[in-house]
Amino acid sequence: MAVSSESHAHEAGEPKRRAGAIAGPVLSLINELSKLPTIGPKTAARLVFYLLNRPRNEAQALADAIVAVKDRVQICSRCFSITEEDPCPFCTDPRRDSAVICVVAEAKDIFALERTSAYSGRYHVLGGLISPMDGIGPAQLHVKELVERIGSEQPREIILATNPNAEGEATAIYLARLLAPLGVSVTRLAYGLPIGGDLDYADEVTLAKALEGRRAL
Repeated sequence: MAVSSESHAHEAGEPKRRAGAIAGPVLSLINELSKLPTIGPKTAARLVFYLLNRPRNEAQALADAIVAVKDRVQICSRCFSITEEDPCPFCTDPRRDSAVICVVAEAKDIFALERTSAYSGRYHVLGGLISPMDGIGPAQLHVKELVERIGSEQPREIILATNPNAEGEATAIYLARLLAPLGVSVTRLAYGLPIGGDLDYADEVTLAKALEGRRAL
């Protein structure tokens, strides 16, 4: 059966009318949320429609928190973590061990370590990892400042807590060689088998690292 040109026009115009039927502010917020890491259009849409069903005060609280992050948070001039006060509480808290400095790639790594409640020393944020492919070398990171801190603060140990990937390994090796002549102990976070894991599910590299990092009981 032939389909009239009017029907074709109706079908061709239908998607445009559907998109236009969504309120402008909704589309705008979906587009903005889609720019965030790991959030695609579908996830962004779910978040927006969730917010639409929440009380206005909750949406206002979220908006205020986002603005406050931009207005009040700054970078610590000593360790380069994020803070409201400079220097940050990690650097000024007398209860933290000033003789141990844990070096991380990004400020977010600090909060991962703090959740363990197993570390009580100071921190130093590099601001990234060495990645020649991306044009990032030691000069683009806070390496010079780390060397200066070691000279002025005289810590007994530097813990390299970079990610166990190509960039993290390259950065750790570079720092270990750079800091070795300074007379400070340089250690690396151990990695291997997860607690509760099975050997047959572990990959070869993880097993090899676990064997290398074995210790006496």
